[in-house]
Amino acid sequence: MPECVIIPVGQCGNQIAARFYDLALQEMASADLSQTLATSTFFEKHGKAIRARAVLVDMEEGVLGQTLNSPLGPLFASHQVVAGNSGSGNNWAVGYNEYGNERGEELSEKIRIQAEGCNSLQSFFILNSLGGGTGSGLGSYIIDLLNDEYPQVYRFATAICPSEDDDVVTSPYNSMLSMSHLIKSADCILPVENEALIDIYNKISAGVKREVGSEGVRTRVVGQSVPIRTVVDSGQRAFGGMCSGKRTKQPFDEMNNIVANLIINITSSMRFEGTMNVDINDIVTNLVPFPRRKFLLSSMTPLYTLADVNVPTRRLDQMFTDAFSKDCQLIKADPKSSTFLACALMIRGQVEVSDIRRNVDRAKSWLKFADWNQDGWKTGLCSVPPIGQTHSLLTLSNNVCISDSLDRMRCRFVKLYKRKANLHHYLNYIDKNEFDEALESVHSLIQEYRVK
Repeated sequence: MPECVIIPVGQCGNQIAARFYDLALQEMASADLSQTLATSTFFEKHGKAIRARAVLVDMEEGVLGQTLNSPLGPLFASHQVVAGNSGSGNNWAVGYNEYGNERGEELSEKIRIQAEGCNSLQSFFILNSLGGGTGSGLGSYIIDLLNDEYPQVYRFATAICPSEDDDVVTSPYNSMLSMSHLIKSADCILPVENEALIDIYNKISAGVKREVGSEGVRTRVVGQSVPIRTVVDSGQRAFGGMCSGKRTKQPFDEMNNIVANLIINITSSMRFEGTMNVDINDIVTNLVPFPRRKFLLSSMTPLYTLADVNVPTRRLDQMFTDAFSKDCQLIKADPKSSTFLACALMIRGQVEVSDIRRNVDRAKSWLKFADWNQDGWKTGLCSVPPIGQTHSLLTLSNNVCISDSLDRMRCRFVKLYKRKANLHHYLNYIDKNEFDEALESVHSLIQEYRVK
Protein backbone atom coordinates (compact mmCIF):
# COMPACT_ATOMS: atom_id res chain seq x y z
CA MET A 1 0.00 0.00 0.00
CA PRO A 2 1.72 3.20 -1.16
CA GLU A 3 1.97 6.03 1.35
CA CYS A 4 2.72 9.75 1.14
CA VAL A 5 4.14 12.13 3.73
CA ILE A 6 2.96 15.74 3.42
CA ILE A 7 5.36 18.49 4.51
CA PRO A 8 3.78 21.97 4.43
CA VAL A 9 6.30 24.76 5.01
CA GLY A 10 5.48 28.35 5.89
CA GLN A 11 2.17 30.17 6.11
CA CYS A 12 0.97 29.42 2.58
CA GLY A 13 1.95 25.75 2.73
CA ASN A 14 0.14 25.19 6.01
CA GLN A 15 -2.99 26.99 4.81
CA ILE A 16 -3.09 24.69 1.78
CA ALA A 17 -2.51 21.67 4.03
CA ALA A 18 -5.53 22.58 6.18
CA ARG A 19 -7.75 22.63 3.10
CA PHE A 20 -6.15 19.43 1.80
CA TYR A 21 -6.79 17.44 4.98
CA ASP A 22 -10.39 18.62 5.09
CA LEU A 23 -10.95 17.27 1.56
CA ALA A 24 -8.93 14.09 2.21
CA LEU A 25 -11.03 13.30 5.28
CA GLN A 26 -14.22 13.83 3.30
CA GLU A 27 -13.08 11.39 0.62
CA MET A 28 -11.99 8.87 3.22
CA ALA A 29 -15.32 9.13 5.05
CA SER A 30 -17.27 8.56 1.85
CA ALA A 31 -15.13 5.61 0.74
CA ASP A 32 -15.74 1.95 1.34
CA LEU A 33 -13.32 1.53 4.23
CA SER A 34 -12.66 -2.03 3.14
CA GLN A 35 -10.49 -0.22 0.62
CA THR A 36 -7.72 0.39 3.13
CA LEU A 37 -5.78 2.39 0.55
CA ALA A 38 -8.23 5.23 1.12
CA THR A 39 -7.14 5.39 4.74
CA SER A 40 -3.48 4.47 4.73
CA THR A 41 -2.09 6.73 2.00
CA PHE A 42 -2.31 9.94 4.04
CA PHE A 43 -3.27 8.64 7.49
CA GLU A 44 -2.27 6.00 10.02
CA LYS A 45 -4.41 4.52 12.76
CA HIS A 46 -3.62 4.99 16.46
CA GLY A 47 -6.20 2.88 18.23
CA LYS A 48 -9.56 4.41 17.36
CA ALA A 49 -7.96 7.68 16.30
CA ILE A 50 -6.14 8.55 13.09
CA ARG A 51 -3.04 10.65 12.54
CA ALA A 52 -1.90 12.40 9.40
CA ARG A 53 1.34 11.31 7.78
CA ALA A 54 2.78 14.81 7.93
CA VAL A 55 5.32 17.20 9.44
CA LEU A 56 4.04 20.77 9.77
CA VAL A 57 6.76 23.42 9.54
CA ASP A 58 6.59 27.18 10.13
CA MET A 59 8.72 29.71 11.91
CA GLU A 60 5.70 31.80 12.86
CA GLU A 61 2.95 30.59 15.19
CA GLY A 62 -0.11 32.14 13.53
CA VAL A 63 -1.26 29.68 10.88
CA LEU A 64 0.15 26.63 12.67
CA GLY A 65 -1.72 27.65 15.80
CA GLN A 66 -4.96 27.98 13.84
CA THR A 67 -4.57 24.46 12.47
CA LEU A 68 -3.56 22.85 15.76
CA ASN A 69 -6.40 24.56 17.62
CA SER A 70 -8.96 23.66 14.96
CA PRO A 71 -10.88 20.37 14.64
CA LEU A 72 -7.92 19.15 12.56
CA GLY A 73 -5.60 19.49 15.56
CA PRO A 74 -5.89 15.87 16.81
CA LEU A 75 -4.46 14.67 13.47
CA PHE A 76 -1.04 16.00 14.49
CA ALA A 77 1.08 14.99 17.48
CA SER A 78 3.82 17.19 18.94
CA HIS A 79 6.50 15.15 17.14
CA GLN A 80 4.90 16.22 13.85
CA VAL A 81 5.36 19.95 14.34
CA VAL A 82 8.44 22.14 13.84
CA ALA A 83 7.54 25.66 14.94
CA GLY A 84 9.15 28.99 15.73
CA ASN A 85 7.85 32.42 16.65
CA SER A 86 10.00 35.03 14.91
CA GLY A 87 9.62 34.24 11.20
CA SER A 88 12.17 34.66 8.42
CA GLY A 89 11.51 38.29 7.54
CA ASN A 90 10.76 37.51 3.87
CA ASN A 91 14.40 36.50 3.50
CA TRP A 92 15.26 33.18 1.80
CA ALA A 93 18.73 33.21 3.34
CA VAL A 94 17.34 33.37 6.90
CA GLY A 95 15.05 30.42 6.22
CA TYR A 96 17.69 28.32 4.51
CA ASN A 97 20.88 29.18 6.36
CA GLU A 98 19.81 30.28 9.84
CA TYR A 99 16.73 28.13 10.49
CA GLY A 100 18.03 25.28 8.36
CA ASN A 101 21.17 24.97 10.46
CA GLU A 102 19.30 25.62 13.71
CA ARG A 103 16.44 23.18 13.07
CA GLY A 104 18.11 20.71 10.72
CA GLU A 105 18.47 17.85 13.21
CA GLU A 106 14.94 18.32 14.51
CA LEU A 107 13.54 18.30 10.98
CA SER A 108 15.52 15.20 10.07
CA GLU A 109 14.34 13.31 13.17
CA LYS A 110 10.67 14.21 12.80
CA ILE A 111 10.66 13.33 9.12
CA ARG A 112 12.41 10.03 9.96
CA ILE A 113 9.62 9.13 12.41
CA GLN A 114 7.02 9.63 9.70
CA ALA A 115 9.03 7.72 7.11
CA GLU A 116 9.57 4.75 9.42
CA GLY A 117 5.85 4.66 10.19
CA CYS A 118 5.18 3.80 6.53
CA ASN A 119 5.21 0.29 5.11
CA SER A 120 5.75 1.45 1.54
CA LEU A 121 6.68 5.14 1.46
CA GLN A 122 6.34 6.28 -2.14
CA SER A 123 6.58 10.06 -2.04
CA PHE A 124 6.99 13.27 -0.11
CA PHE A 125 4.83 16.26 -1.04
CA ILE A 126 6.32 19.65 -0.16
CA LEU A 127 3.76 22.48 -0.02
CA ASN A 128 5.29 25.95 0.03
CA SER A 129 5.30 29.42 -1.44
CA LEU A 130 8.40 30.70 -3.21
CA GLY A 131 7.81 34.37 -2.41
CA GLY A 132 8.28 34.57 1.36
CA GLY A 133 11.13 33.62 3.65
CA THR A 134 10.23 30.44 5.53
CA GLY A 135 8.39 28.67 2.73
CA SER A 136 11.09 29.41 0.18
CA GLY A 137 14.22 29.23 2.34
CA LEU A 138 13.40 26.49 4.83
CA GLY A 139 11.43 24.73 2.10
CA SER A 140 14.63 24.66 0.00
CA TYR A 141 16.56 23.26 2.95
CA ILE A 142 13.99 20.49 3.42
CA ILE A 143 13.94 19.47 -0.26
CA ASP A 144 17.75 19.24 -0.16
CA LEU A 145 17.55 17.21 3.06
CA LEU A 146 15.07 14.78 1.51
CA ASN A 147 17.28 14.42 -1.55
CA ASP A 148 20.24 13.52 0.68
CA GLU A 149 18.47 11.23 3.16
CA TYR A 150 15.71 9.65 0.99
CA PRO A 151 17.11 9.56 -2.56
CA GLN A 152 14.90 6.60 -3.52
CA VAL A 153 11.62 8.27 -2.43
CA TYR A 154 9.98 10.59 -4.94
CA ARG A 155 9.95 14.26 -3.97
CA PHE A 156 7.05 16.33 -5.33
CA ALA A 157 7.14 20.10 -4.82
CA THR A 158 3.91 22.06 -5.11
CA ALA A 159 5.47 25.48 -5.55
CA ILE A 160 3.24 28.56 -5.28
CA CYS A 161 4.80 31.33 -7.37
CA PRO A 162 4.09 34.98 -6.47
CA SER A 163 2.34 37.43 -8.77
CA GLU A 164 4.26 40.15 -10.55
CA ASP A 165 2.63 42.74 -8.27
CA ASP A 166 3.45 40.78 -5.11
CA ASP A 167 3.76 43.02 -2.05
CA VAL A 168 6.96 41.28 -0.86
CA VAL A 169 9.75 43.39 -2.35
CA THR A 170 12.31 40.58 -2.07
CA SER A 171 10.11 37.87 -3.64
CA PRO A 172 12.12 37.86 -6.93
CA TYR A 173 15.24 36.90 -4.96
CA ASN A 174 13.39 34.32 -2.86
CA SER A 175 11.74 32.76 -5.91
CA MET A 176 14.93 32.36 -7.92
CA LEU A 177 17.00 31.02 -5.02
CA SER A 178 14.26 28.55 -4.16
CA MET A 179 13.73 27.51 -7.77
CA SER A 180 17.39 26.63 -8.22
CA HIS A 181 17.21 24.21 -5.27
CA LEU A 182 13.98 22.67 -6.58
CA ILE A 183 15.65 22.08 -9.94
CA LYS A 184 18.49 20.31 -8.15
CA SER A 185 16.61 18.27 -5.54
CA ALA A 186 12.95 17.68 -6.51
CA ASP A 187 11.78 14.84 -8.77
CA CYS A 188 8.69 16.71 -9.99
CA ILE A 189 7.75 20.37 -9.64
CA LEU A 190 4.08 21.37 -9.79
CA PRO A 191 4.18 25.16 -10.32
CA VAL A 192 1.10 27.15 -9.34
CA GLU A 193 0.84 30.90 -9.87
CA ASN A 194 -1.19 33.12 -7.57
CA GLU A 195 -2.38 35.16 -10.52
CA ALA A 196 -3.85 32.06 -12.19
CA LEU A 197 -5.62 31.04 -8.97
CA ILE A 198 -7.17 34.50 -8.68
CA ASP A 199 -8.39 34.32 -12.29
CA ILE A 200 -9.96 30.88 -11.74
CA TYR A 201 -11.66 32.05 -8.55
CA ASN A 202 -13.03 35.16 -10.28
CA LYS A 203 -14.27 33.09 -13.22
CA ILE A 204 -16.14 30.69 -10.94
CA SER A 205 -17.52 33.53 -8.82
CA ALA A 206 -18.90 35.24 -11.91
CA GLY A 207 -20.85 32.12 -12.87
CA VAL A 208 -22.21 30.97 -9.52
CA LYS A 209 -23.76 32.41 -6.40
CA ARG A 210 -24.13 31.18 -2.84
CA GLU A 211 -27.47 31.11 -1.05
CA VAL A 212 -27.97 30.60 2.66
CA GLY A 213 -31.14 28.80 3.73
CA SER A 214 -32.43 26.42 6.36
CA GLU A 215 -30.33 23.61 4.87
CA GLY A 216 -27.14 25.63 4.99
CA VAL A 217 -25.14 27.13 2.14
CA ARG A 218 -26.03 26.01 -1.37
CA THR A 219 -24.03 27.01 -4.41
CA ARG A 220 -26.00 27.49 -7.62
CA VAL A 221 -25.37 28.30 -11.23
CA VAL A 222 -26.54 31.83 -11.95
CA GLY A 223 -29.96 31.59 -13.60
CA GLN A 224 -30.49 27.94 -12.59
CA SER A 225 -31.86 26.19 -9.52
CA VAL A 226 -29.53 23.19 -9.59
CA PRO A 227 -26.93 22.96 -6.79
CA ILE A 228 -23.32 22.61 -7.92
CA ARG A 229 -19.93 21.65 -6.59
CA THR A 230 -16.95 23.91 -7.39
CA VAL A 231 -13.21 23.49 -6.94
CA VAL A 232 -13.18 26.50 -4.63
CA ASP A 233 -15.63 24.87 -2.21
CA SER A 234 -14.51 23.03 0.91
CA GLY A 235 -17.29 20.48 0.54
CA GLN A 236 -20.66 20.15 2.21
CA ARG A 237 -19.66 18.11 5.26
CA ALA A 238 -16.74 19.55 7.22
CA PHE A 239 -13.89 17.05 7.65
CA GLY A 240 -16.21 14.28 6.50
CA GLY A 241 -17.63 14.21 10.02
CA MET A 242 -14.38 12.60 11.18
CA CYS A 243 -13.29 15.56 13.31
CA SER A 244 -15.53 17.14 15.92
CA GLY A 245 -16.24 20.83 15.52
CA LYS A 246 -17.15 23.23 12.75
CA ARG A 247 -15.05 24.52 9.91
CA THR A 248 -13.91 28.13 10.28
CA LYS A 249 -13.29 30.05 7.08
CA GLN A 250 -9.73 31.33 6.73
CA PRO A 251 -8.18 33.88 4.34
CA PHE A 252 -7.48 32.56 0.83
CA ASP A 253 -9.50 29.38 1.43
CA GLU A 254 -11.01 29.53 -2.06
CA MET A 255 -7.65 29.64 -3.83
CA ASN A 256 -6.07 27.14 -1.46
CA ASN A 257 -8.91 24.71 -2.18
CA ILE A 258 -7.88 24.69 -5.84
CA VAL A 259 -4.35 23.59 -4.92
CA ALA A 260 -5.72 21.07 -2.40
CA ASN A 261 -7.87 19.56 -5.16
CA LEU A 262 -4.76 19.22 -7.32
CA ILE A 263 -3.08 17.01 -4.70
CA ILE A 264 -6.31 15.11 -4.00
CA ASN A 265 -6.73 14.24 -7.68
CA ILE A 266 -3.09 13.47 -8.45
CA THR A 267 -3.11 10.84 -5.68
CA SER A 268 -6.58 9.40 -6.34
CA SER A 269 -5.26 6.25 -7.99
CA MET A 270 -3.13 5.54 -4.94
CA ARG A 271 -6.23 5.54 -2.75
CA PHE A 272 -9.03 4.10 -4.88
CA GLU A 273 -9.50 1.38 -7.44
CA GLY A 274 -9.76 2.02 -11.15
CA THR A 275 -9.45 0.31 -14.50
CA MET A 276 -6.32 2.28 -15.45
CA ASN A 277 -4.61 3.42 -12.27
CA VAL A 278 -1.68 5.83 -12.48
CA ASP A 279 0.53 6.10 -9.41
CA ILE A 280 3.41 8.41 -8.53
CA ASN A 281 5.96 6.10 -10.17
CA ASP A 282 4.09 6.30 -13.47
CA ILE A 283 3.92 10.10 -13.33
CA VAL A 284 7.67 10.51 -12.87
CA THR A 285 8.61 7.81 -15.37
CA ASN A 286 6.30 9.00 -18.14
CA LEU A 287 6.31 12.77 -17.72
CA VAL A 288 9.94 13.58 -16.91
CA PRO A 289 11.96 12.68 -20.03
CA PHE A 290 15.09 14.56 -18.90
CA PRO A 291 16.41 15.05 -15.35
CA ARG A 292 16.06 18.84 -15.20
CA ARG A 293 12.93 19.22 -17.32
CA LYS A 294 10.54 18.14 -14.58
CA PHE A 295 7.94 20.93 -14.43
CA LEU A 296 4.39 19.58 -14.73
CA LEU A 297 1.72 22.11 -15.67
CA SER A 298 -1.66 21.25 -14.20
CA SER A 299 -5.25 22.03 -15.09
CA MET A 300 -8.54 20.79 -13.69
CA THR A 301 -11.95 20.56 -15.22
CA PRO A 302 -14.82 21.00 -14.77
CA LEU A 303 -14.41 24.06 -12.58
CA TYR A 304 -17.91 23.30 -11.39
CA THR A 305 -20.35 20.44 -12.02
CA LEU A 306 -24.12 20.21 -11.79
CA ALA A 307 -24.63 17.80 -8.93
CA ASP A 308 -27.67 15.98 -10.31
CA VAL A 309 -26.81 15.75 -14.00
CA ASN A 310 -25.33 12.62 -15.58
CA VAL A 311 -22.29 12.79 -17.82
CA PRO A 312 -23.39 12.70 -21.46
CA THR A 313 -20.72 12.21 -24.12
CA ARG A 314 -20.84 15.82 -25.25
CA ARG A 315 -20.10 16.96 -21.69
CA LEU A 316 -17.06 14.67 -21.54
CA ASP A 317 -15.85 16.05 -24.87
CA GLN A 318 -16.15 19.60 -23.55
CA MET A 319 -14.24 18.59 -20.41
CA PHE A 320 -11.28 17.47 -22.54
CA THR A 321 -11.39 20.66 -24.58
CA ASP A 322 -11.48 22.84 -21.47
CA ALA A 323 -8.57 20.98 -19.88
CA PHE A 324 -6.18 22.32 -22.50
CA SER A 325 -7.50 25.88 -22.52
CA LYS A 326 -5.53 28.60 -20.79
CA ASP A 327 -8.50 29.40 -18.54
CA CYS A 328 -8.13 26.14 -16.59
CA GLN A 329 -4.35 26.18 -16.16
CA LEU A 330 -2.86 26.73 -12.70
CA ILE A 331 -0.18 28.95 -14.22
CA LYS A 332 -0.59 31.84 -16.67
CA ALA A 333 0.20 29.93 -19.83
CA ASP A 334 -1.38 28.59 -23.00
CA PRO A 335 -0.03 25.05 -23.55
CA LYS A 336 -1.93 24.65 -26.84
CA SER A 337 0.30 27.29 -28.41
CA SER A 338 3.48 25.46 -27.45
CA THR A 339 5.06 21.99 -27.61
CA PHE A 340 4.22 19.10 -25.27
CA LEU A 341 7.05 16.84 -24.15
CA ALA A 342 4.56 14.52 -22.41
CA CYS A 343 1.03 14.64 -21.00
CA ALA A 344 -1.00 12.68 -18.44
CA LEU A 345 -4.79 12.58 -18.28
CA MET A 346 -6.11 11.57 -14.87
CA ILE A 347 -9.87 10.99 -15.01
CA ARG A 348 -12.09 10.27 -12.04
CA GLY A 349 -15.63 8.90 -12.20
CA GLN A 350 -17.64 6.48 -14.31
CA VAL A 351 -16.24 7.21 -17.76
CA GLU A 352 -15.97 4.76 -20.65
CA VAL A 353 -12.44 3.92 -21.78
CA SER A 354 -13.60 4.16 -25.41
CA ASP A 355 -14.69 7.77 -24.84
CA ILE A 356 -11.29 8.59 -23.33
CA ARG A 357 -9.45 7.08 -26.30
CA ARG A 358 -11.69 8.92 -28.73
CA ASN A 359 -10.94 12.23 -27.03
CA VAL A 360 -7.20 11.51 -26.96
CA ASP A 361 -7.29 10.86 -30.70
CA ARG A 362 -9.24 14.08 -31.15
CA ALA A 363 -6.73 16.06 -29.08
CA LYS A 364 -3.80 14.71 -31.11
CA SER A 365 -5.09 16.68 -34.09
CA TRP A 366 -4.72 20.07 -32.39
CA LEU A 367 -1.93 19.55 -29.84
CA LYS A 368 1.72 19.66 -30.85
CA PHE A 369 4.03 17.04 -29.34
CA ALA A 370 7.80 16.84 -29.63
CA ASP A 371 8.94 14.91 -32.70
CA TRP A 372 10.66 12.28 -30.56
CA ASN A 373 7.57 11.60 -28.41
CA GLN A 374 4.47 11.79 -30.61
CA ASP A 375 2.72 9.19 -28.44
CA GLY A 376 3.70 10.81 -25.12
CA TRP A 377 0.34 10.24 -23.43
CA LYS A 378 -0.35 8.55 -20.11
CA THR A 379 -3.98 7.93 -19.17
CA GLY A 380 -5.39 7.06 -15.77
CA LEU A 381 -8.95 6.24 -14.80
CA CYS A 382 -10.02 6.12 -11.16
CA SER A 383 -13.57 4.89 -10.66
CA VAL A 384 -14.24 7.04 -7.58
CA PRO A 385 -15.18 10.66 -8.46
CA PRO A 386 -14.35 13.67 -6.28
CA ILE A 387 -16.79 14.52 -3.50
CA GLY A 388 -19.91 16.16 -4.92
CA GLN A 389 -18.96 15.60 -8.55
CA THR A 390 -19.81 12.95 -11.11
CA HIS A 391 -16.47 13.12 -12.87
CA SER A 392 -13.33 15.22 -13.20
CA LEU A 393 -10.20 15.50 -15.31
CA LEU A 394 -6.75 16.53 -14.14
CA THR A 395 -4.11 17.08 -16.80
CA LEU A 396 -0.40 17.14 -16.05
CA SER A 397 1.72 18.27 -18.95
CA ASN A 398 5.42 18.79 -19.44
CA ASN A 399 5.25 21.69 -21.87
CA VAL A 400 7.79 24.07 -23.35
CA CYS A 401 5.61 27.06 -22.39
CA ILE A 402 6.89 26.77 -18.79
CA SER A 403 10.04 28.46 -20.12
CA ASP A 404 8.06 31.69 -20.50
CA SER A 405 6.99 31.60 -16.84
CA LEU A 406 10.56 30.89 -15.75
CA ASP A 407 11.81 33.72 -17.94
CA ARG A 408 9.37 36.18 -16.35
CA MET A 409 10.69 35.09 -12.95
CA ARG A 410 14.27 35.54 -14.17
CA CYS A 411 13.54 39.05 -15.51
CA ARG A 412 12.05 40.18 -12.19
CA PHE A 413 15.14 38.83 -10.43
CA VAL A 414 17.57 40.57 -12.82
CA LYS A 415 15.71 43.87 -12.45
CA LEU A 416 16.52 43.91 -8.72
CA TYR A 417 19.88 42.17 -8.89
CA LYS A 418 21.50 44.49 -11.40
CA ARG A 419 20.92 47.36 -8.96
CA LYS A 420 21.96 45.20 -5.96
CA ALA A 421 18.75 46.36 -4.27
CA ASN A 422 18.14 44.74 -0.87
CA LEU A 423 21.08 42.43 -1.49
CA HIS A 424 22.85 43.28 1.76
CA HIS A 425 20.06 41.66 3.77
CA TYR A 426 21.02 38.31 2.21
CA LEU A 427 24.81 38.66 2.27
CA ASN A 428 24.74 38.51 6.06
CA TYR A 429 23.84 34.82 5.69
CA ILE A 430 24.95 33.56 2.26
CA ASP A 431 27.61 34.27 -0.32
CA LYS A 432 26.86 36.31 -3.45
CA ASN A 433 27.74 33.25 -5.51
CA GLU A 434 24.39 31.74 -4.49
CA PHE A 435 22.65 34.42 -6.55
CA ASP A 436 24.86 33.91 -9.59
CA GLU A 437 24.46 30.14 -9.45
CA ALA A 438 20.67 30.43 -9.12
CA LEU A 439 20.50 32.76 -12.11
CA GLU A 440 22.64 30.44 -14.20
CA SER A 441 20.65 27.35 -13.19
CA VAL A 442 17.29 28.85 -14.17
CA HIS A 443 18.63 30.51 -17.32
CA SER A 444 20.18 27.25 -18.56
CA LEU A 445 16.92 25.39 -17.85
CA ILE A 446 14.99 27.93 -19.94
CA GLN A 447 17.36 27.23 -22.82
CA GLU A 448 17.01 23.46 -22.36
CA TYR A 449 13.24 23.67 -22.61
CA ARG A 450 13.37 25.85 -25.72
CA VAL A 451 15.56 23.33 -27.51
CA LYS A 452 12.58 20.91 -27.20
